[in-house]
Amino acid sequence: MLLCIDCGNTNTVFSIWDGEAFVSTWRIATDHRRTADEYFVWLNTLKKLHDIDGKVTEAIISSTVPRVVFNLRVLCSRYYDCRPLVVGKPGCELPVAPRVDPGTTVGPDRLVNTVAGYDRHGGNLVVVDFGTATTFDVVDDDGAYIGGVIAPGVNLSLEALHMAAAALPHVDITHPERVIGTNTVACIQSGIYWGYIGLVEGIVRQIRAERDRPMRVIATGGLASLFDQGFDLFDKVEDDLTMHGLRLINDYNKGLGA
Repeated sequence: MLLCIDCGNTNTVFSIWDGEAFVSTWRIATDHRRTADEYFVWLNTLKKLHDIDGKVTEAIISSTVPRVVFNLRVLCSRYYDCRPLVVGKPGCELPVAPRVDPGTTVGPDRLVNTVAGYDRHGGNLVVVDFGTATTFDVVDDDGAYIGGVIAPGVNLSLEALHMAAAALPHVDITHPERVIGTNTVACIQSGIYWGYIGLVEGIVRQIRAERDRPMRVIATGGLASLFDQGFDLFDKVEDDLTMHGLRLINDYNKGLGA
């Protein structure tokens, strides 16, 4: 079985592929202090609870938090007797290399989403990922990542507003019934929600104009479905896009003899 690990700034997601499907997916808060032993105890407990008996024999990691990679490597080598592929590191190849400015390091999550998006939807694509940051990844007609946009994430914006303005409370993001709020919480929720609707529409419009061609828009990330309620923002919402990309990259490298 293949263990796919997607480590983001806020959460780390583990998913197990049995050769035909992802049999289970689990999420834990990202913490660079968490040891390989702690990861294993947590994962082993969840495997037993879900009656997953197969043995993990290979692993692949995508991480935007470099400090956690060491312990994830130790987890794979100590408990699963395998050397994990790490996206963006030597020894992990991509089907198509990114085309960006020389010396630029592209986030592994963006590379993984590019591979997965191209596999499912072809080229001339914009992948919008609602994570700690809201990212827009532009995929060329041959599947290459050619750049994109990074904006503050929804929850990050809410937290910044609360931290910088003492009188404003911390609120949960939701789809407000009305644009004009009649209390402080409703005003903040409206500003964040409709602000991000406008942000996505505006950035996608500019990308399409700059590329001068039709561009499909695919959304992923925890809040993607919230912004897909009754609007024509996205052609598709893909909850499992990153895990699908990790599996594809692992298969590609196995085909190369990695």
